[in-house]
Amino acid sequence: MQGGGQGAYDEDQKLARHLQEVLGLDFVVDYPKMPDEDRPEYEAWKDRIVKAVAERDGETILVGHSLGASFLLKYVSEEEPAATIAGLFLIAPPYWGAEDWEVAEYSLRGDFASRLSGIQRLFFYHSRDDIWVPYSHFERYAEKLPHAIFRSFDGRGHQFNDDLSEVASDIKSH
Repeated sequence: MQGGGQGAYDEDQKLARHLQEVLGLDFVVDYPKMPDEDRPEYEAWKDRIVKAVAERDGETILVGHSLGASFLLKYVSEEEPAATIAGLFLIAPPYWGAEDWEVAEYSLRGDFASRLSGIQRLFFYHSRDDIWVPYSHFERYAEKLPHAIFRSFDGRGHQFNDDLSEVASDIKSH
């Protein structure tokens, strides 16, 4: 799932293409375009997520970048997905509610961590040099979700240099 902001779908499409390339033919990467990416509203994006998940057969792996990652986390922690979520892989998700990131519409419930205990494969990825989402957001998630796996990087920036090799490796190995 793409991030938010003008041009985010096109920019994150490079990530989706690379993920498909490194996962190979055993996986199908579905990359739906989200509505109003330059003025994202959670409810509109949630509706698109619900539709995409409902179209899947069997277990589903969700991968999101930036705003899309935080929206996937919100969706999974607040809703009952139509498909079994076999894994949640989140790249540079903002922690809504952190200082200067107070957007009530995007914020997670206080009990969000307990509502994720059924997801065995919960991964977070963040580069220390991300200029859009501070590394401190990654650290806040690590405090709240001790059962998740956290992978930090240097020199990958917000777009991870369009390389999701580590994400693909984690998807394949678990």
